[in-house]
Amino acid sequence: MDEKAALAFSQASLGRTIRDGRFADHEGNTVTLSSFLGKPLIINFIYTSCYSYCPTLTHSMADAIHIARETFGEDTFNVLTIGFDTGFDTPEAMRQFAKREGQGESGGNWRFLSGGLLDVVQLSDDLGFMFYRTPKGFDHLTKVTVIDAEGVVYRHAYGEKFDPPHIIEPLKDIIYGTKKSIFTTEGLVKRVLFFCTTYDPAAGKYRFDYSIFVGMAAGFSLMWIPGLILYRVWRRKKQDRLNEEKGGA
Repeated sequence: MDEKAALAFSQASLGRTIRDGRFADHEGNTVTLSSFLGKPLIINFIYTSCYSYCPTLTHSMADAIHIARETFGEDTFNVLTIGFDTGFDTPEAMRQFAKREGQGESGGNWRFLSGGLLDVVQLSDDLGFMFYRTPKGFDHLTKVTVIDAEGVVYRHAYGEKFDPPHIIEPLKDIIYGTKKSIFTTEGLVKRVLFFCTTYDPAAGKYRFDYSIFVGMAAGFSLMWIPGLILYRVWRRKKQDRLNEEKGGA
């Protein structure tokens, strides 16, 4: 695989709206991509006969998803892992892969899906995911994609190992980002949450850092107090001039 070309193909997908597709969950039930929208969606591709990069990527995702659940709540986003080896990645194979990698039967907001060739190729094109069959299996771009609630490709995180903020920060942008005015209660609350939710690498988790908000308030106060003092001095001088004019009259 030409890594430079694969990366360019991937980056070209940013801002693209994914098309709907039909897939099967681990029990063989049909689901659609659109049913997972309305909230941020994390998607990655694997093939179940892989015993190197795909399991490592799954473990990295598990760490990040655990932190994201603690930070935002499980019902605020969805996660899909999709098998791209359509001749082999059946619902049962995906169920076994999830179990083998410590994800049980893909319960909660993380689902392991299989699909037909046309739907898999369509989604891989939409997400800028490139893969090729080789004598040893597949060469493929190893990445995780974050999609916003409207189905628009928002961010990619590359490599089988990545730090949790690589996908949690885009989630934070989408969940706390808002077009509503800061002068509305919801807009103000979301902006405070956005700026004050920070990653603590030592603890390996996100926390709400009040010190940032306090610092912002203190900075505003430092800007406001001198202005108030100047205003009072100006008012006093103006009043003194008026008193002098009245006295002279």
